[in-house]
Amino acid sequence: MTALDDLAASYSGEFARLDPCQAAMMGIAGEEAALTDYGPGGWAARAGLARRTLAALAGVPVDGERDRIAARVLRERLEVELALDGAGIPDADVNVVDGPLQRLRQAVELLDQGERTRWPDVTARLRGIPAALAGHRESLAAARREGRVAARRQIAGTAGQCAETARYFGELAGRCPDGAPRREAERAARDAGAALTAFAAFLTGELLPYAPERDAVGRDRYALEVRRHLGAELDLAETYAWGWEELARIEREMAQLAGEILPGEPLPAVFAALDADPAHQVRGAEAFRRHLQELADRAVDELDGTHFDIPPALRRIECRIPPTGAGGIYYLAPTEDLSRPGQVWWTVPGPDAVIPTWTVPATMYHEGVPGHHLQLGGTVLNPALTRFQRVASELHVGHAEGWGLYAERLMAELGYFRHPAHRLGALASGQQLRAARVVLDIGLHLELEIPRGTGFHEGERWTRELGREFLGSRVPEGGAYLDFEIDRYLGLPGQALAYKVGERVWLEGRRAQRRAKGAAFDPKAFHRDALALGPMGLDLLAAELARL
Repeated sequence: MTALDDLAASYSGEFARLDPCQAAMMGIAGEEAALTDYGPGGWAARAGLARRTLAALAGVPVDGERDRIAARVLRERLEVELALDGAGIPDADVNVVDGPLQRLRQAVELLDQGERTRWPDVTARLRGIPAALAGHRESLAAARREGRVAARRQIAGTAGQCAETARYFGELAGRCPDGAPRREAERAARDAGAALTAFAAFLTGELLPYAPERDAVGRDRYALEVRRHLGAELDLAETYAWGWEELARIEREMAQLAGEILPGEPLPAVFAALDADPAHQVRGAEAFRRHLQELADRAVDELDGTHFDIPPALRRIECRIPPTGAGGIYYLAPTEDLSRPGQVWWTVPGPDAVIPTWTVPATMYHEGVPGHHLQLGGTVLNPALTRFQRVASELHVGHAEGWGLYAERLMAELGYFRHPAHRLGALASGQQLRAARVVLDIGLHLELEIPRGTGFHEGERWTRELGREFLGSRVPEGGAYLDFEIDRYLGLPGQALAYKVGERVWLEGRRAQRRAKGAAFDPKAFHRDALALGPMGLDLLAAELARL
């Protein structure tokens, strides 16, 4: 243990105390009954912690390569947090994917662990919902008085999520064991539901009239958000052009595969045929969960000892179907104490839905092994990292999602997509979607012109409607999915770049290693050593991969 270890551990513990909702996502144990204070005092306390820690870091001795990297990782995050605070972004945040409302819901949802559910913690968090929403409301009202208000679309969408969240809280409390514990949980859920109804009324009645119609955040805010999510300073013009080039390359490959599956048919017809093919369907949420579990278990069995060495504690991935209709697909790393295993959460349309599976293998490799479960789970178990590094993967989106997409491509290279439909699924749900996100995210927020030669509204400037049309012509899903995706990009500027831009850094790092070592290059050793670096921003990752 060094002085840097002490500082990182102290910061992580105090961070968890001040932000239990984020800590729950990060896997930091010890704050399971608490919720984050989203009031003005809570935001000020978290900024104060970052400021004090950054000042202390300047005086901590750095001993060796390990401390050098750890200090840079911690400094990067602290500086980003303070830059966001200085720009007046966090306390005014309302978005449909990852704002305070969604984090409060997730903080309760993460405790919903079936037979492992600790009901006193559930009830405590439900009791805390009214105060947490009151604090959030106070911050939003103060920001509004200063002219800082989120876009109308994000506010209206968030208000619409309140009723579903209240229904889930009531359903969860109804599963509490009989007797006094259930009565307490149901009372807390009713109070939480009333608070959610009042909060929705505040959003629509008191905040929405002041909200701007414009969804784009502009170049300055966007550059700061790219720093937050990617840990990188990007040439946005080059990245936008590269996104178009990648999209064209991937679509040529998709057209070739579609011709193998249904010769002469356009891609939408091939997607529809695969969706309707009983060979690529599972009926019912529980059957689908078992399907996911089988894919996850098989990947662990086949990759362990061959392409990767998987620690015993990571040989099990728990596949879960979330109880609410919102949430998408995501991975949660094991908690520090391993009381929560690594989990893949996969939202489905309903308990009896017929679910197409031809795109599923690629996504499971992304979320499970060799993707996030190997990467983030291995980080939690790595004793060579500081405590902050072990729990910080959730904060380094470019590192995490870049590896996840790289893992999909790696499995293609290893021959795991034997069926043409699964190869097409990997391109459609992975590569094509993520390349389209690069184009859309930059284009929408910078309101760029659509280039000549693309065949899509050439010369026009991006709008939400054009973004939805563009995405709708390129993904198998439709309707609500398209609305969710576009509003996600608009509400979380920069985050959608993390996948392809992050993958680009991982691929370039591997190519550089292969060139430098020639015949001595060992992919297994490269992956082991690269993941052992721990989570970090992409600019730092590129530099450290070059030093391996």
